[in-house]
Amino acid sequence: MATLDVLNQAGERVDSIELSDAVFAAPVREHLLWEVVKAQLASRRRGTHCTKTRTEVQGSTRKLYRQKGTGRARHGSIRAGTYVGGGVAFGPKPRSYDYRPPKKVRKNALRCALSLRTREKKLLVLQNLDLAQIKTKQVAALLQKLGVARGLLVDDRGNLNLIKSVRNLPRSKYLAPEGLNVYDVLLHETLIVSAPAVKKIEERLLP
Repeated sequence: MATLDVLNQAGERVDSIELSDAVFAAPVREHLLWEVVKAQLASRRRGTHCTKTRTEVQGSTRKLYRQKGTGRARHGSIRAGTYVGGGVAFGPKPRSYDYRPPKKVRKNALRCALSLRTREKKLLVLQNLDLAQIKTKQVAALLQKLGVARGLLVDDRGNLNLIKSVRNLPRSKYLAPEGLNVYDVLLHETLIVSAPAVKKIEERLLP
């Protein structure tokens, strides 16, 4: 069990917390991170690209000229891909790029991402992330005190004041422990987690 300092919102040490080695000190396997991030980004693709085939473009169906005797190539339609305005052969059609790696792979990759941030000393555990009111300036001041330029804040989904305060910060983001994912952990340089959320993350990821 590794021990990490617990800070208050002023950045002062007030306590310590034990972190599970299985979640926060796992071997970092880069290929797992790559595989899961690739799947997450692929799932975001809309896949609405579309080209028209020769049956879908406008144009006459008449044969351009007789088959033999002209000395020219044997063309049958002005809508062929060899003509300007003709159809596209084997062009892209609407499709889904979505795919999901196995559940064990996703869990292991998240353990790797959390372990990487812990090893880099980019994991900060706060006593709480409670706010008295919805105030983006208050969260920005908190991040500045902690020396964080691009942070991912993780706390219980019932903390509405935090959720609504963070959403106006262009470089930081809020996530519930249940929604923590590899892409967002790697995208934000520092992970800021409340002490209660640490336990929820461990419950989710412990084998």
